[in-house]
Amino acid sequence: MDILPDFSGPQNASETDAVILAAGDFPTHPIPLGLLARAAEGRIICCDGAADRLLREGFTPLAVVGDGDSISPEARRRLSDCLHIESEQDTNDLSKAVRYAVSQGMRRLTILGATGRREDHTLGNISLLADYQARGLDVEMWTDYGVFTPATGCQTFASRAGQQFSVFCLDDAPLTLRDVRWPLEGRRITRWWQATLNEALTDTFRVETRGRIIVFRTYITL
Repeated sequence: MDILPDFSGPQNASETDAVILAAGDFPTHPIPLGLLARAAEGRIICCDGAADRLLREGFTPLAVVGDGDSISPEARRRLSDCLHIESEQDTNDLSKAVRYAVSQGMRRLTILGATGRREDHTLGNISLLADYQARGLDVEMWTDYGVFTPATGCQTFASRAGQQFSVFCLDDAPLTLRDVRWPLEGRRITRWWQATLNEALTDTFRVETRGRIIVFRTYITL
């Protein structure tokens, strides 16, 4: 049975102020799909490019946000009361959706559908997690394979023995990993691959750094 470990950020529908659905691959794994279903009561904010698929799956969003270039005329008509068009091009639609959530007082956010399709969009969306955290948001990105969590400083991550994880460093700052199969002690990570494909040894592992990082933890099966 697939389980989601007791992650440090938004963990389930009751602890997440909003689920933001981006216009990448629509979730197929039961964990993100379950979160979407539990958040269906007025807490789904979607990018305009995800609106048509969301409607086809039987969900009605609280708000649809974006520049309006990726929504069909039919979906635009059906969702006219909750459509928020932002024409500026300095940010992408995901950041527009996050900005809308913040304007509504929402700060605990879970992002779905932000990976897949174009790799450049995927990388851009993942990197934005660090920017959202810097704004004081409690945010995670759930995919069909696991969870991305931005972090900095000293942090203990919930895990399970044998759970795989990777750390991506956005800054040139020493990284320490403890309680893992391949520990690091003050290692400067200069390439994205250098702290990937590690494994937790117990029900937590420790990360220490002065820089910004993004931690990816796989879903695990018991």
